Amino acid sequence: MVRPPLTSTQVQTESGGTMHEMAIVSGLMEILLQQAASHGVTAVKRVNLKVGRMTAVEPGQLRACFELFAEGSCAEGAELVIDHVPVRARCGGCDAQFEVERFHFHCPDCGGGDLSILSGQELRIESFET
Repeated sequence: MVRPPLTSTQVQTESGGTMHEMAIVSGLMEILLQQAASHGVTAVKRVNLKVGRMTAVEPGQLRACFELFAEGSCAEGAELVIDHVPVRARCGGCDAQFEVERFHFHCPDCGGGDLSILSGQELRIESFET
């Protein structure tokens, strides 16, 4: 039986995360460690992330990958707090702003599909605590 190739979000790693989350956490850790070093921080206790619903990031896998990447660094043992940002949009037809439910990208007021995404694509370190 021939199967299609797996996408990056389907490739499971030994740590239980996926390649998608591994790549994200690798980039986040690089930023975190650079910022910590530039401020003379030797121990990070908590990392606060903003993660939009459209990023397709699985929180459990993100945490597992964070623990793996944090080992031996100033962030080892740090708590990872994930603030989920809902998908919000503005309708180009009637200018209504609304939360997009279940990825149905149509205006609840006029039914239009000409939307601008206002939030839900975020993926950033909001802050870290020492």
